[in-house]
Amino acid sequence: MITLESITKRFATFEALKSIDLKVRDGEFLALLGPSGSGKTTLLRIIAGLAFPDAGRVRFEGEDVTHLAVAQRQVGFVFQHYALFKHMTVAENVGFGLSVRPRGQLPGKTEIRKRALELLDLVQLADLGNRYPGQLSGGQRQRVALARALAVEPKLLLLDEPFGALDAKVRKDLRRWLRTLHEQMGLTSIFVTHDQDEALELADRVAVMDHGVIEQVGTPDQIYMHPHSGFVSDFVGDTNSLPVDMVGGTATFHGQSIFTHIGALAEGAARLDFRPHDVTIADDSDGCLPIVVSAAYRKGGVWRVEGQLAGKAAPIEVDIDSGAPRPQPGQRLALKIERAQIFSRQAAA
Repeated sequence: MITLESITKRFATFEALKSIDLKVRDGEFLALLGPSGSGKTTLLRIIAGLAFPDAGRVRFEGEDVTHLAVAQRQVGFVFQHYALFKHMTVAENVGFGLSVRPRGQLPGKTEIRKRALELLDLVQLADLGNRYPGQLSGGQRQRVALARALAVEPKLLLLDEPFGALDAKVRKDLRRWLRTLHEQMGLTSIFVTHDQDEALELADRVAVMDHGVIEQVGTPDQIYMHPHSGFVSDFVGDTNSLPVDMVGGTATFHGQSIFTHIGALAEGAARLDFRPHDVTIADDSDGCLPIVVSAAYRKGGVWRVEGQLAGKAAPIEVDIDSGAPRPQPGQRLALKIERAQIFSRQAAA
């Protein structure tokens, strides 16, 4: 288990990490998800030993490794831009970490070559060992970088935006492949991403970060369906937000009741968040939200409808079954909110 205890890091007057506590389970695939500047890469570098905290502790299986250098932590690191040696063959790149071990731990050249070829087979590049990085595609180069990280038999695999430099199709294919490889090897893995789809698809759990703090840790389903804050609701998935007033457990929008909240929430000003798919088309009865359609386009198996709340300023987006006729600009729809999250205005800010 990887345990982070009150990790704090400052750069001059900027506090990049603010007393972070986190536990990563053995064999887990954990995503650090957040926008640029949230602290996720700084946290990953501290776990790796590429940077050191100003306060707090890093523990591997209970052992304090806070001040150990990266070479002493038995971690594999995969960067966004591959960091391969252009003058070395693919096989030489994979075996590099083994070739620079201290004399007492240095394998023979034959053993290094054998290990490199085994790993190239594992990452489905068995026939490319004698090529050079410049002769490979971006996706192939990233697989080589992963094989190189695995060559040193790490206890922990760390990946910093591993697919950020790749196009969408290659990125999607590599995500599926990496998840399968992780399950085969049983490694503990932590990866940094700002891509919510990547985090939700790959990770066992997701830690959502913002401004140096962890806003929420949970399974992809928990993060998406039960966000703990307005920031998580906004950042993970498409979200519509409406300013509402809570009156007797019911959310009212401009005096109209639009959703009944189950659970304790203070009376007064609040924010109601709902996903585009959390609505159904209804008649114009009480409790419905009237919108005027601005545009509609196909998004997968639904119509994504952009609209304005009738008589109100806030724009919203909702998903309508594509089996229904395509909504037309100017058309009026009545929506029933089936599911929503409600945050106090202060917590949602």
